[in-house]
Amino acid sequence: MHSSETQLSYSDVVQAYGRIKDHVKRTPIMESSLLNKWMGHRILFKAECLQTIGAFKLRGALNFLAHLDEGGELPKKVVANSSGNHAQAVAYAASKYGIPATIFASETISPIKAAATESYGATLKLFPTRQEADIAVDNAAEEEGIVWIPPFNHPDIVAGQGTAAMEALEDTGKVDAIFAPCGGGGLLSGTLLAARALQPDALVIGAEPLAANDASQSLQQGEIVALDAPPVTLADGAATPSVGNVTFPLLQALDDFYEVDELQIAYWTQWLQHLLKLHIEPTCAMSMAAVAAWAANTPPGQTALVMLSGGNISQASMAEIWQRDFLLQPPIINMEE
Repeated sequence: MHSSETQLSYSDVVQAYGRIKDHVKRTPIMESSLLNKWMGHRILFKAECLQTIGAFKLRGALNFLAHLDEGGELPKKVVANSSGNHAQAVAYAASKYGIPATIFASETISPIKAAATESYGATLKLFPTRQEADIAVDNAAEEEGIVWIPPFNHPDIVAGQGTAAMEALEDTGKVDAIFAPCGGGGLLSGTLLAARALQPDALVIGAEPLAANDASQSLQQGEIVALDAPPVTLADGAATPSVGNVTFPLLQALDDFYEVDELQIAYWTQWLQHLLKLHIEPTCAMSMAAVAAWAANTPPGQTALVMLSGGNISQASMAEIWQRDFLLQPPIINMEE
């Protein structure tokens, strides 16, 4: 199941949608006429920040368990390692199936995500470092009747995440480019599967923090490269140490990939929250830096779809993002200049 030979296709996304559609929200498509005017393009946003648990991650976790349930193989208990939205997704999905869940995380977990995870009935075990949490989850998963739900590197997770783009592309009609953030690559891989099937002419473009640019390094070197140390970035949802052998071959088929610095991440988080009136995580606001670069180099009048992956932000992150007021500088990309 975890071999890199796993052949994922759009039919896996369609099957995933059949399993989870009654348990997830079909989140809306949003846009800002002001942003469209500034960019010279129509920018559409798939608002997964409005998903149950506040993030797209629910789709993958539900599909993982629903697939096991289909085969009569539901475990006695599930475990996961995550300091973010995956923790909440697993906790919620497990509660839907009446299975106990234990989440292993580092002590740096955002308090808001920790509280939400426990509110869905999961047990939270905290460790000084992410590495220690990862080792602990490995050990727990060895036990009889316990299944580990990985955050991104599994066919059922990727297929589940792909349902967000599938819905979006059904709702938007034709688009010219599709943007998604990259952490472990689950959302971006799933988005690519849906886009290639539904709109093969559309560009699929990824973005990740410059401070956590393992995917970018991996794509440049043609093999998976892991970060040497835990990255420090506002985009905590993209702070994974490396992509996986299921996601990497799909990421290699992307049309473009951008590295985004912390200043731009803060800038676009403020602007998207202001323009869309949505509570948006820095991880998905980051994609707008890639959109802006694309917009500046593309003849006007095209349409882009941006996957807004989540909306769970801690008070500490909010304070950091708003240290400086970026709303005094509108994002003007005017072709006439």
